[in-house]
Amino acid sequence: MDPTPMNLRLDGLALIDHHCHGLVRDVLDRPQFEALLTEAEGPGTMHPSLFDTQAGFGVRKICAPLLDLDGHAAPDEYLTRRAELGADELTRRMLKAAGISHHLIDTGYLPERLTTPAELAALTSASVHEVVRLETVAEQVIAEADAAQFADTFRSALEARSASAVAFKSIAAYRISLDFDPRRPTDTEVAAAAADWLRQTSATAPPAPLRLSDETLTRFLIWSALDLGLPLQFHVGYGDRDVDLHRCDPLLLTPLLRATSTLGVPIMLLHNYPFHRSAGYLAQVFDHVFVDVGLALHNVGTRANRVLAELLELAPLNAVLFSSDAFGLAELYALSATLFRDALRAFLDDGISREFWSLAEAERIAAMIAAGNARRAYRLDTP
Repeated sequence: MDPTPMNLRLDGLALIDHHCHGLVRDVLDRPQFEALLTEAEGPGTMHPSLFDTQAGFGVRKICAPLLDLDGHAAPDEYLTRRAELGADELTRRMLKAAGISHHLIDTGYLPERLTTPAELAALTSASVHEVVRLETVAEQVIAEADAAQFADTFRSALEARSASAVAFKSIAAYRISLDFDPRRPTDTEVAAAAADWLRQTSATAPPAPLRLSDETLTRFLIWSALDLGLPLQFHVGYGDRDVDLHRCDPLLLTPLLRATSTLGVPIMLLHNYPFHRSAGYLAQVFDHVFVDVGLALHNVGTRANRVLAELLELAPLNAVLFSSDAFGLAELYALSATLFRDALRAFLDDGISREFWSLAEAERIAAMIAAGNARRAYRLDTP
């Protein structure tokens, strides 16, 4: 069967990016650009160029033509042209190529470096929504609240933030791993843990940054978010070197997923690589679980088709979403969106060729995964 209609349909299909970040607006030199290209901290003496990665080659192949360069332009030529265009024009070109209708932006990580949701909205015709990071709110609250009042103060602060947000996010994977007790802690336990946190912070000279890494408090944040009913995102799997990857398998969340299965709150498992097959299983057996392969796609590049197909082996097609996890570089929006569309098209075209589904059904599936599932889970059409 001729796959051309499917190609045309996907190329024009708008995406909802249900997890992403703002952009760096500074002119970047090569080491600064490469530090944002992958999950590495930047090039080093042993790995002198991060352009020699799937992500690096993807930028040169997919993004260079968007800057009026030949595909595979040399890195320095690419960066020179990028600086000539300036941040605003670069961002407009990349976001136009990405074809994203909604950005759901995590505002909790390095906000001082990145565009705000309002600033990003000004550069695109897409809708922009905020995702509130739980740990960031807790760190803001503990800086001003008495430990005994931490629970009440945090709940009030989170409820206030929920008025303008579409979701919450936890980075428990970075701070305590995903192998934690799913029980809701008592306020007495929370107060004791908050007091310990403050003591540990003030015991250093100068006082240590307010970095939340306590299991009791993390569980409290999660249950406080669940009480408010907005979708709750979890970072899972692949990330920078702060993550102990072997402790970030989504299967470790199974007890929590059982405990939350009747609440009616969507649980969004982000990224998941290299545990994406496990995530697909969880989405199959838990009705409230949604999954993506997030930032994995622009990092695996030429293997994106296989990674997405492996997620789709078990995950219900109405439980899979698109996420770029673009951070800092506008290129990551265009790169992720292009690789995602290509991978989804390859998966659906294979099913058409096997007569496993019809072209019309494939188009319906594509619309669900590209945007429909996210629209439903995040209630984006609700006034």
